[in-house]
Amino acid sequence: MARKLYHGPITDVSFDGEVCQHAGECVRGMPEVFDVHKRPWANPEAADTPELADKLRAVVGRCPSGALEIVEHA
Repeated sequence: MARKLYHGPITDVSFDGEVCQHAGECVRGMPEVFDVHKRPWANPEAADTPELADKLRAVVGRCPSGALEIVEHA
């Protein structure tokens, strides 16, 4: 599986499903962005303020497998 990129207004999130350990840090940390019952399951569009984008960066930083990564806009 190739890494997928989910676009947001401030920052994007990439995800590698082959690396994911399903620890749930993302879902518990920011359910408004990460919801496994929705498609797409990752929606960084919900992190639409600088404060929410900072929270998203922190939540992604807690991903134990590295399956999630922040991709900053240029």
